[in-house]
Amino acid sequence: MQGDELHRMIRVDQAGEFGATRIYEGQLAVMGDRGPHSAEIRHMAAQEAEHRAKFDALLTRRGVRPTMLHPFWSAAGYGLGAFTALLGPEAAMACTAAVETEIDKHYTEQLEKLEASGADPELAEMIEAFRADERDHLDAAMANGAERAPAYPLLAGAIRLGCRFAIKVSERI
Repeated sequence: MQGDELHRMIRVDQAGEFGATRIYEGQLAVMGDRGPHSAEIRHMAAQEAEHRAKFDALLTRRGVRPTMLHPFWSAAGYGLGAFTALLGPEAAMACTAAVETEIDKHYTEQLEKLEASGADPELAEMIEAFRADERDHLDAAMANGAERAPAYPLLAGAIRLGCRFAIKVSERI
């Protein structure tokens, strides 16, 4: 595995964790402490902030250029979070479920590449730990009514498509 590929992994993962923090910020800005899932969202947001901080540090330590799309992901993440919260608490959970489904898939693919090459045990360990948290977020979202969101299949499908797009673009730009 080449250094460029490792840099792309770190860049996209840092961008993803940044985007996740912005989604939760948007949701909490709308729901505050009034929502039935606010405590759960705050917990997930705190974990995402920890993930982001660790990727920020890794990005800096290894001299990896962050994505140039940070301003766009900031607005898009916050907007997605606020929009889904406006639709209701189940839609906020549907957003989490959709995002975490794609992130689980993304992290699993990265781990397979890293394990096959043995290239970067530190990065593999981070991704494996974060993937476990993301899976917990997915489970929590499903337990808290994600599938009861209005037009769940359409909403989740659109969010998942957006995540796949964001992943591909952030690896390069």
